[in-house]
This record gives sequence, structure tokens and C-alpha cells, in this order.
Amino acid sequence: MADRAARQAARVRRAGPIGEPRALKWGLTAAAVAVLGVLLLLPLTVVFVQALSGGVGAYLASLVEPEARAAIRLTLLVAAIAVPLNAVFGVAAAWAVAKFEFRGKSLLVTLIDLPFSVSPVIAGVVYLLLFGAQGYLGPFLQSRGIQVVFAVPGIVLATLFVTVPFVARELVPVMQELGSEDEEAALTLGARGWQVFALVTLPNVRWGLLYGVLLCNARAMGEFGAASVVSGHIRGQTNTIPLQVEILYNEYNWVAAFALASLLALLSLVTLVIKAVLERRDYLAKAGHVVR
Repeated sequence: MADRAARQAARVRRAGPIGEPRALKWGLTAAAVAVLGVLLLLPLTVVFVQALSGGVGAYLASLVEPEARAAIRLTLLVAAIAVPLNAVFGVAAAWAVAKFEFRGKSLLVTLIDLPFSVSPVIAGVVYLLLFGAQGYLGPFLQSRGIQVVFAVPGIVLATLFVTVPFVARELVPVMQELGSEDEEAALTLGARGWQVFALVTLPNVRWGLLYGVLLCNARAMGEFGAASVVSGHIRGQTNTIPLQVEILYNEYNWVAAFALASLLALLSLVTLVIKAVLERRDYLAKAGHVVR
């Protein structure tokens, strides 16, 4: 009887806390790794292999071409404008959704999620209809020297549209989980509204905010569909990195195309590394460890 109990206990230990068979656990893990390897790791590896197929010198030369440098500068500029604006909007929207009850709250949440369900190409076409030369507002703006489409403002607007949900959707569940007890306690102690936000709310949601900003930044740098519609593909002026990659690839300049693609991939990988570090710090903070 004792041996039977011991064998049963050993099977439970091998099966894990929820009793799953070891074969099932390893099978699912292997399937997940295989799928990720084929769909993610293999394409990334191909990008870097193709980028370096002409040698390191050709790779670096591709990145310092005038059009490539212009695309890199424009990509960073658009991200530098879109990400802070979306961070401010995301904090305000998440605050409103998580802290207050009001009519139209469900509509606001739906609108925040809208870019997830609408093709970016549709957003680009809408901006063309609004700000194009034959659009509703285009002639009025152009008569005053303001050009939106086929210029940087159009690309910024398109990027803002596709990256709207990232910060807000990260912060809403965090703020809802935290509740409003800390803010109410600060108010009863005489803190002003901005002091409550700066000294209580913001520190509590800092990891979620940083996580949302990182995702927003990665999406902004990789935006293609909406930016392609409103950019006009003007070489050296309105081509971001993804648009420049497409042009180079269509011209069979594969080394240069993959070199720029590898740079974009590297930026994404750096983002993922920072995200992993933030998640680790968040885990340690919740576990009660001191995180500086």
C-alpha cells in the first residue's frame, strides 16, 4: 500500500500541479516552439543572412545611402512625435475609463480599439479624402501653404491612428486592478489633483505605461499600410524604413532591402529585450523585492 501511494505521489510530481501528463506538456511546448521557429525565427534569420550576403561592407554601405538615411531619420521622427502624443492620450483615456462611470463609456472603449479592427489602408484612404488635393479640407489647407498628405504630417497622422490603442489598452486593466483607494487617501490628506496623479497614480502604473510605450513605439516604426497610402513614396522625403524596403525589394536591390529590414528587426528585438526587462522588474516589484 505504501509503495502504491509513493508511486502515485511520484506520478503527481511528474505531472505537475494541475495534473497534466508530462507527454502532453512537452508535446505542446515542442509544437509551440516549432511554430514560432518556422513563423518567426526562420524569417528573421533569413533577413539577416540575406542582409549580410554581400559582406559587412556592402551591408554598412546600404545603411548610409542618402535615401536610406533619410528613411531612418523620418521613421525616428514620426515615432518621436506619435509615441509621446499617444502616451498622453493613452494615460488620459485609461484614467477616464478606469476611474469614472459615464454615459458613452463603452463607446469610448470601442473607439480606442477601432484601429485594431480597421485595416490601416482604410485609415490612409480616409486621410486622402480629408486632406488630399481633391479632399474636403485639402484645398483650404493648401491655399494656406499647409500640406498634409504626401508629406510628413500625413505620415504622422496615419501612425497616430494605428498606434492609438497600445498605451490605453495596457493601462486600463492596470488602473482598474489598482482601484482608487490610494488616490482617495491622498485627497483626504490634502493633496491636489496633479499631486495625486504625479505622486500616486503615475508611480503605480509606471511599468504598464512603459510597456505600452514600447509596444506603441515598435508599431510606429513598423507602420506600412496607412503610411504607404498617404506618403506618396517620394524618395528621400516621405519614405519611412518599411516603405524604402518595399521600393528596394521591387528594384531587386535585395542586399539594401534586407539591410534596412534587418535594422528594423534589430529595433524590434531591442524593444522586446527592454519589454522583457520591464516585465521582470514588474514581477519582482509585485513579489515584494526592491526594484530601483
